[in-house]
Amino acid sequence: MPAAYDWPMSDTPPDRLATNPKSPFHNAALLERGVGIRFKGVEKTNVDEYCVSEGWVRVAVGKTTDRTGAPLTIKLNGSVEPYFRDLAAAPGEG
Repeated sequence: MPAAYDWPMSDTPPDRLATNPKSPFHNAALLERGVGIRFKGVEKTNVDEYCVSEGWVRVAVGKTTDRTGAPLTIKLNGSVEPYFRDLAAAPGEG
């Protein structure tokens, strides 16, 4: 992975993140930490990629896959709110 995409660990999720290891926006360390997504105010668990500044998420379409075995996705536009699950689980802090 190029050093340009090695984001430092902070309490703010990156503007764009992908679960696909082939993507330049993939960061395994952040994904292991646990990133949650609220899309249009609703918790989403099937997000493959998101971009806050552009306002979209890519979500898997059922169990359908392409010819290489990767899940088919659809791009949805709206407000995106990423957060770290470990920070959301800490009660009474802040």
